[in-house]
Amino acid sequence: MKTLKLTQSTMEKRVSRFLDLEPLPIQIDKTIPQAGKDIVYARKLLSVIGLDPSEGKTPINSGAPIIGAGGITITLAKCPIGQGPGLHNHLATYETFTVLEGEFLIRWNDDGSEELTLKKFDTISIPPGVCRSFTNVGNEEGLLQVVISGGVHDMNDISFTPYAAQEMNELEPNLSKKFEKIGFKFNAGV
Repeated sequence: MKTLKLTQSTMEKRVSRFLDLEPLPIQIDKTIPQAGKDIVYARKLLSVIGLDPSEGKTPINSGAPIIGAGGITITLAKCPIGQGPGLHNHLATYETFTVLEGEFLIRWNDDGSEELTLKKFDTISIPPGVCRSFTNVGNEEGLLQVVISGGVHDMNDISFTPYAAQEMNELEPNLSKKFEKIGFKFNAGV
């Protein structure tokens, strides 16, 4: 069976160096208060592997140092104590979490009625169609590896609950509209 032979420089293009990772550009918008961003994002999302442009274009993994890995994306989510995104749904993709540092409370269902705590190196895979959230409940900054697989992970795949929009609008009138302009939806469970 024929195999591929890659040069050092070619393989370097498939390496992600943790210390070189930058937060997603969509998280840096200074017109949106941090408390609003915290409703839909981990405090800092670091894209490790993004989709090949032929698989879809999404701001969720823009700037990834590795592009194209068979349809999966990998992001590292850094969360201070007590932080993590609210309940959201992925329509077509699996979202798999592995705790790398800290401890995370994982909640699921439209109302977050079920939950469990993951400790370092524990993993959970949540299937499409199930609302989920994660919150760092440890005693230090948490780091969660997030792998999205099984479909195109773009803004059409994600929807937050109406409660997330309500929380945002309590912070600042019509704040949820700013997120809707970049493709966020707030109709999970409706």
